[in-house]
Amino acid sequence: MAPTLASLDHLVLTVTDIDHTVAFYQTVLGMERLEFHPADGSTRTALKFGDQKINLHPHGTEYDPKAASPTPGSADLCFLSDTPVAEWVLHLGGWGIAVEEGPVRRTGARGPIISIYIRDPDGNLIEIANRA
Repeated sequence: MAPTLASLDHLVLTVTDIDHTVAFYQTVLGMERLEFHPADGSTRTALKFGDQKINLHPHGTEYDPKAASPTPGSADLCFLSDTPVAEWVLHLGGWGIAVEEGPVRRTGARGPIISIYIRDPDGNLIEIANRA
């Protein structure tokens, strides 16, 4: 039998400014800043939410190993939320963040979702969705 994968532990975003990115994800999306120390002894930054994290790599000085072409603004991420997307629209408006599209019906990993789309400071596409 072939080996199988169980879940996603973390992903990496290459960003132009770690502090600016952290501020956005903390204040707007409610994630937590996490500092961690890998085996090489460096201090790195991640964003934690639920059981997942997003490791942040500074553009131009990414940590090895890294993607073949690490580029700020190249990600397209979908986050599930129990908060209705209508409340997210109001919340985002309070921060002056425009919803680019939505609410619209989409298909998530486990079935139908209702989504809205925004951009983070690097231009990454951020989808916030509710299971439908």
